[in-house]
Amino acid sequence: MTSAAADPAGTSVDELIASLSVDVPDFPEPGVVFRDLTPVFADAEAFRRVVDGLAEPATVDPRAAAMSGPGRRDFDVVAGVEARGFLLAAAVALDAGTGVVPVRKAGKLPRDRVSAEYALEYGSATLELHTDSVQPGQRVLLVDDVLATGGTLAAAISLIERLGGIVTGVSVVVELVALGGRQRIAPHPVHALWRT
Repeated sequence: MTSAAADPAGTSVDELIASLSVDVPDFPEPGVVFRDLTPVFADAEAFRRVVDGLAEPATVDPRAAAMSGPGRRDFDVVAGVEARGFLLAAAVALDAGTGVVPVRKAGKLPRDRVSAEYALEYGSATLELHTDSVQPGQRVLLVDDVLATGGTLAAAISLIERLGGIVTGVSVVVELVALGGRQRIAPHPVHALWRT
């Protein structure tokens, strides 16, 4: 496998992700194929292009931003879903000059929080968000690694909206189209770097 940095200009971001990611059968449960994106994150050029791509649909025309006020984005904060979403959301937020909000699995947050239970392909889980993480009216870009059935992202959206936040978009690295997650989180706009 060659490094994405060897030919950054001639390879599209979806081709980079496809060439660097690894399918792991029967993980975390028998019959489930896990899409491991850690090789994508470990490649500096691929990671840079993924971060840029995740923020792209939430970026407005720079000429319009200059006329309407500071910033080139339609979000105030980036939320990332545990755990790989943390890596991506932190990088997007740093690049955009915003804060980052962690959407955690149950039992990880020490202060007042809201919770939402959701179904996975192989069970169920609960996500939580501190009650002061998102302010009413705050515009949130929600970031995760994979959109599968949409249960995880639907739960994260419900938490943000319960706190009065406005989810302006959902950005993911990979969308597993056959699992129908996009329909589950409609009408929220979804931007996927690689649809497979």
